Formats: sequence, C-alpha cells, structure tokens
Amino acid sequence: MADILGLVLPFFGLIFSGVLLARLMRLPIEALGWMNAFILYLALPALFIQLLARTPFERLAEGAFILGSVLSTFVVFVLGFAFSALFMRDGVPSAAMRGLASAYGNIGYMGPGLALVALGPEAAVPVALIFCFENVMHFTLAPLLMAAGGAERASLPKLALGVVSKIVLHPFVLATMVGVGAAYLELRFPVAVDRYIDLLARGAAPCALFAMGVTLALRPFGRAPVELLPIALLKLIVHPALVYLVLGWIGSFDPSWVFTAVLLAALPTATNVFVIANQYGVWTERASAAILLTTCASVLTLTLLIYAAKSGMLPPDPFP
Repeated sequence: MADILGLVLPFFGLIFSGVLLARLMRLPIEALGWMNAFILYLALPALFIQLLARTPFERLAEGAFILGSVLSTFVVFVLGFAFSALFMRDGVPSAAMRGLASAYGNIGYMGPGLALVALGPEAAVPVALIFCFENVMHFTLAPLLMAAGGAERASLPKLALGVVSKIVLHPFVLATMVGVGAAYLELRFPVAVDRYIDLLARGAAPCALFAMGVTLALRPFGRAPVELLPIALLKLIVHPALVYLVLGWIGSFDPSWVFTAVLLAALPTATNVFVIANQYGVWTERASAAILLTTCASVLTLTLLIYAAKSGMLPPDPFP
C-alpha cells in the first residue's frame, strides 16, 4: 500500500499545491490564462503525439475496446441525466449538466500522467483512444442537449458546424491525428523536434494538475448539497465498475488496457464540466461543487483501485 500511496499522492499533492498557492497569493484566475494555453495547445498535445507516434499502428485499431469504453460512459451519462429529470425534476439543460458531471472524467489533466505512472507505457494507447473518442461524445452531447432545452439558440446548421469544429479542431484531437499518422507512416522525428516534443510532454502532467488546483481554489464553491452524492457514486464507483464489466463481457483485452480504461473511468469530474456550465449559464455552482466533491473523494477511491489492480485483487477479466 505504501508503494501505491507513493504513486497517487504526488498527483493530488500537485493539485493541492495549486489550491494552497492560489489561496496564499490571491492572484486573479485570469493570471492562469497562459498556463492553461501552454497545457491545452502545447504540453498535452505533445504528450499524445509522443505516445501515439511510438506505438505500432495495428494497436490503434481496437474497435471493440473503444466501443466498450465509450458505451459505458454513455450509459453513465444517461443514468445521471435520467436521475436529474425523473427525481430532481430538472429541465433538459440541468439534467444534461448532471449527466456530464456523472460521466465526464478528468481524462485530460489527470488521465495521462496518472495512468502512465501507475500502469507504465502500455497505458499510452488506451489513454489516447479513450480521450479522443469520449471527448467526441461529450462535445456532441452538450450542445445538442442545450439546444433541445433552449439554452443554445443557434440554428441547426450553425449548431452542427459548431459541434464539428469543436471536435475536429480540438488540440487534443488534432494531436491524436498527427500521432496516428506518424505511427502509420512509421515516422521518426528529427532529434531536435523529438527533444522539443519530449520537453513539452514532460511538463504536461505537473502543469495540468497544478492548474487544476488553482482553478479549484479560485472558482466559487458553495456548500456541496446532498443531491450531489448520487453524482459522486456514479462517477467514482458505477462508472469504473461498468467499464470493467462491459470490457470483460465484450472480449479479451490486454490487462494494461483494461486497467487503464477502469482507472480513467474512476477519475473525478472534469473541470471542463464547469466550463460548459458557465458557457450556458446553467448549473454553474453545482458543477463547481461536483468537481470539488469528486476530486476530494477520489483520493481514497483511486488509491484503493490502483492497489486492487497492482496487487492482483482485481483480475483483468471479470469473466474468466
């Protein structure tokens, strides 16, 4: 267990370092803009290019694995949406945000670094595939449901163009395309370019986690209402359990791929959920509270999950 804590705690240490420094220095959240730009447009894209370009191309075509992971995430989204609509009597926009908070994990900021440290370089490809395809789903669901609920007042052609542009032009998706292309062509970058990419990639995880902590500290958080507990259960317990069972039911995958998918599913609610809520002016304070609640709770749940996977308590196939 001490080894597992040694893996997990530094990641949360970076987050809480950001929280502490933000509280002490009291700089405005706008001061984080350039770091966010570095993370979004340079560091994390460089990490994805580096990971994918070094992977044999045939390993990038695991359709069943992608289907199982994305389908599980969609089911969790539907459960969160249905709970909101049926029991909380929320409208479509609020129900959509509750669904996103239940299913949209921090697969960009926390996912790559934590998976690579906990599971090794074999986690690189499943991380990139899950990130790419799940973001396509989230970037599609959010504007469509906001339009259906009246929070987005764009015409259908404009809405469709916005959805496509958000998917195709997202830096992470573009980086995935470049990395897959490099793998297909078996391209090897010149030494200077390779070192430049490596320098950027090494800064991705620490900068992203630190920025996440600053964001948590500087955005308004109200009291976490009891109604957010089902979201925490869906995100931290149901989501990883469902991914584990669905992947085991669909087929036999490399254990590192299975554990990577489960680990990414167990991550806390993504900070992008607050960004989307703020964009549409819906469920903003609760989005912030959901991120804070799931992030704090995931210190325990992620530690236990990684321990179960590394110790052999959690078999890679639930249906041997």
